[in-house]
Amino acid sequence: MPASENMALTSRQAAARLREIRDRMAAAARKSGREAAEITLLGVSKTFPAASVRTYFSAGLADFGENYVQEAKDKLAELSDLAPAPAWHFIGHLQTNKAKYAARLFDVVHSVDNLELAVELDRRAQSRGRAISVYLQVNVSGEAAKSGLAPSDLPRLLEETEKLPNLRLAGLMTMPPYDPDPEASRPFFQALRELR
Repeated sequence: MPASENMALTSRQAAARLREIRDRMAAAARKSGREAAEITLLGVSKTFPAASVRTYFSAGLADFGENYVQEAKDKLAELSDLAPAPAWHFIGHLQTNKAKYAARLFDVVHSVDNLELAVELDRRAQSRGRAISVYLQVNVSGEAAKSGLAPSDLPRLLEETEKLPNLRLAGLMTMPPYDPDPEASRPFFQALRELR
């Protein structure tokens, strides 16, 4: 949906959309033998204005994802009055030189794909007296255009990341090749599950 349409939503309309999404999530969870409560609904707020985040927050959404550090910095400052504070997730490719900002702004980083980044995030989080949850990004498709470490490099990064006291390993993530058919993504997520 275009950002302009989304901005015009009322909190009631946003709540109705969230109910619909959560109902679909619960059905998918039942189908796969999982509990819906295990699944976090993450609102991707990148490119959307702070007003849209505010609307969805007031409707009950508690987790938001950004993939540009500078955009997030400005947006989070504008939304610093939200209470309790939402959980902010960094969902894009994170360069090591941006780790100092990520450690200050985000509760979760979804795209740790090398040891240098993990060490820098840990160091920056430690200096701020906080811990950050991280997902290790694995390029299971082998696409050169995708970020992520090779599956064969995962054991070493996993072992080294577990030694970093200010990082909490939340799991693994991947980005499958784009395909309009969601079923085409299934083999890549199965491969990631096998790695786990």
